Amino acid sequence: MKVFNIFAIVLPMFFVVLGNAQKQSSTGFYGEEFKMNQGHDMASEVYGKMVLNDTIKTQLTGTIKEVCQVKGCWMKVELETNDEVFVKFKDYGFFVPTNSANKKVVLNGVAFLEEVSIEDQQHYAKDRGDSQEEIAKINTPKKTLRFEADGVLIRD
Repeated sequence: MKVFNIFAIVLPMFFVVLGNAQKQSSTGFYGEEFKMNQGHDMASEVYGKMVLNDTIKTQLTGTIKEVCQVKGCWMKVELETNDEVFVKFKDYGFFVPTNSANKKVVLNGVAFLEEVSIEDQQHYAKDRGDSQEEIAKINTPKKTLRFEADGVLIRD
């Protein structure tokens, strides 16, 4: 009888949680809400003349190409210039839904160039689900466009 009572309580709770998870939208603000700049910066203007360790506070727009499938702690965004920027979130303070790929996004935060270590590249490859063979091929540091977002706006 005890087992039946537990089952009778747990089963409906499972369906409520499952139903709410499916209704959750991946659009909207994540992190700090922000006002959209009227004339947002073009990525070519922002990254065009930067050198390692330069930073600039800005907003960029693009399309989400990839999101960390573990918990949404980073994403890759294709900018209007067709360049790809690697985005992390300020102070690890928020995450984005793992199903956000192919959605439009506005990034608010700090743009910079960074040399990504072999270890970090391998970590990100593992998060992406790359094979051990692919991960083993990573053997040199890489300069990459980076962005630390304090807020993002995801749109359909």
